[in-house]
Parts: sequence; C-alpha cells; structure tokens
Amino acid sequence: MIDIKRIRETPAIFKQAAIDKCFNVDIDALLDFDAQLRVAKQTLQDTKTAQNAAGKQIAQLDGEEKAAAIATMADLKKTAAATQTAIDELQPQFDALMMLVPAPAAAEVPLGKDDTENAEMRTVGEIPTFDFEPKDHVELGETLDIIDIPRGVKIAGSRNYILKGAGAMLHQAVLRLASDLLIQRGYELLTVPVLVKEEVMRGTGYFPLGRDQAYLAERDNKALVGTAEVPVTAYYSGETLAEADLPKKFVAMSTCFRREAGAAGKDTHGLYRIHSFDKVEQVVLCKNCEETSKQFHAEILQNSEDVMAALELPYRVVNVCTGDLGQGQIQKFDIETWMPSRKSYGETHSASRFYDFQTRRLNIRYKDADGKMHFAHSLNNTVAASPRILIPIIEMNQNADGSVNVPAALQPYMNGITKIEAK
Repeated sequence: MIDIKRIRETPAIFKQAAIDKCFNVDIDALLDFDAQLRVAKQTLQDTKTAQNAAGKQIAQLDGEEKAAAIATMADLKKTAAATQTAIDELQPQFDALMMLVPAPAAAEVPLGKDDTENAEMRTVGEIPTFDFEPKDHVELGETLDIIDIPRGVKIAGSRNYILKGAGAMLHQAVLRLASDLLIQRGYELLTVPVLVKEEVMRGTGYFPLGRDQAYLAERDNKALVGTAEVPVTAYYSGETLAEADLPKKFVAMSTCFRREAGAAGKDTHGLYRIHSFDKVEQVVLCKNCEETSKQFHAEILQNSEDVMAALELPYRVVNVCTGDLGQGQIQKFDIETWMPSRKSYGETHSASRFYDFQTRRLNIRYKDADGKMHFAHSLNNTVAASPRILIPIIEMNQNADGSVNVPAALQPYMNGITKIEAK
C-alpha cells in the first residue's frame, strides 16, 4: 500500500505509474474520497470535543440554560451519528481504491507493455548443440519412467503430473541444493503454512488483484499460497522490530498453488505451466533505505545465479519492463533458463524489491536508534522452482541413448545415482 500523503502531494506520479504498469485505478476519485473523509473525520473530532465540553457544562447549569445545553447536546449527538455514518460509507470506498494503487517503478525500469519488452541485461553460459536429435523432457521422462503426466491428469485434472523414482529424487535434489546454499549464506530456514488467511494475501499484495489466480478455501476465509513469499513476508506482520535486528533473511521451501486463470492454451506442454509445484524462496526485510534495498536486490539475484552456475545451465537475466511488473514491485529481475525443447529461454526465477509497499499493508515496522518508527523494506526471489527447472536439467543433460546425466552438484542428493537410465 502507498502512503496517502505521497499520493496527495504527487498525484501525477501515481497516475503515470498506473498507466506504465497497465493498472486501472481512478486516482482523482481516490483523492476525492480522501478529502471527504478528512473533512468528516475532523468534523467528528470537533463534534466529540464539543460534546465533552457541553457535558461538563450541563452539571453546572440550571433552568433554561440547562435545558438549552441539553438540547445542544442532543443536536451534537445527531451530528456525530450522521458524520459517523458518512465515514462508514466513505471508508470502504477509499480503502478499495487504495488497494488498487500501484507503486511507481524505479527510474531504471524500462517502459513496456508486457514481457516481450523486457530488457536483456546479460547472458551466461553457452547454448548447447547436440550431435543427435534431442528429445524434450516429456518424451525423456516417459521413456525413463520418471514423469507420468497422464496419471497426474487422471487424478487431479489438467496441468498436473507425477514425478517417479529418480525424477522425484531429482526434484528433491534441486530443492535441497538451493536450500543448503542459502542456509550456508546465513539465511534462516522456515517451514511455513501454505493455507493462509485472506488478510495475509491482501497484505502481501496478492489480493484483491490476483484473487482469480488463487485457490480459495472460502468457507474458512483462507487461500492456498502461490509462493512461500506470502507467509514468510507476513511472519512479522503487526510487529515492531528493532533496527539492530535487521536485516531479517529467510529461506523457505513450500508447495505453491496457482489456478493459471486466463492461461488456457498457453505453455500447456509438459511441466512448464502447472497448477502446483515446489519452490525455495528467499525473503529479506531490511531498513527503509533505497540503497540498502538495492544492495539486497543484487544479493538475492546473485544467490539464484549461483544455483544456476552450480547446475551448469545457460541463462539470461532480464530487467522486467513496467507493463510486466506486479502492483507492488519497484523493480524485478527475471532469470530465464535455456530450454532446448522450447528453442528459447523460459522464466525460472524472479527477484523483486518492494520498498515499503508490502510492509505498510502488513504493518511491519522497526524503531531506529533515535526511537523513530519506520516501515521496513521487503524483497524476495526464487532460489529454485521445480519441476519447471527440471525441463532444462533433463533436456540439457540428455545423451544419444535417451539416458540423462545427473549434474555433479545434484549427485550428493541422489543416493548414488549419477545417470538416469531406462529400466
């Protein structure tokens, strides 16, 4: 959420942010509700002050003066009630619009309408060539009996799958590698709920705009998360930390659920766009300082790049354009990994910084050495998401006979398996 004072002072910036990010929100209507609320709240405060003063006077008056004071008190009570009713009607309309205002993108974010206009920053690693006709991950997985999509669909519907044997082990190995790397770098490991209160989804910015993408447990007013970012970022919601306690650096592995509403017919083949997957997520809460946030943004991106280096996968890093940014994201870097079957790079990681957008919604603050209160800054990034990352791992490490070599970095987690072969 944005500080309303900033919107009052610089409405043009937020109108432009909505245009740049392709969000539909009426800033003028928001400011109109804000102005009406401020007048109404001031009126209510003044009325209650007058009520208190009149109440004290009544006890000291007699006769007609007392009767007049009682009449005045009655009028003040009616005014207070009417004003409170007006506030009760205005506040939800104001709050609803506030929840739609996007955070302005950083100056270094390229303008663009969607992911086709993201700006490539660098490529790492060489795109492979094969001296045989390579197979895609689905064909390889079925031949090796490590991926079973038909039975996953039979059980759970479209965009579902089952990993078997060495495939399931490879999946766990990637997640373990990513978790271990972050733990070694001082990130604290959390195991978190994946079914959370809707207020937590709102607090992290996934509701109301992303509500259609979530699986809802409406009877219990809860939702399944699409990323561990949600419960981890909300860990300190409603709390005040000491500046000396910052930064807070967490890593969490969780199952993630996404409806993929509106994605019909898009990336339906194999394991690329699915309804549930497992992801290792890193989250940082730091001081309310742009330079500090930028430093941690570089750190979390580097962590993910180091996982890619360990897996020996070619990738590129892109600076995500304004039209492809989320509501609260100030800047986002995506890592896209080369996937031979797609003959292109596919997104596997996203590193985002939010400044105080999420922490205002979640009310996560800290007190500095002078006793002044600040909202913390939040950042997050994927360390590894599987099984999507299995697409390049399997396809890039295939052999002419259909077997798949296990990357050296994953072998310690594979119970002695160095090559996956047909049974």
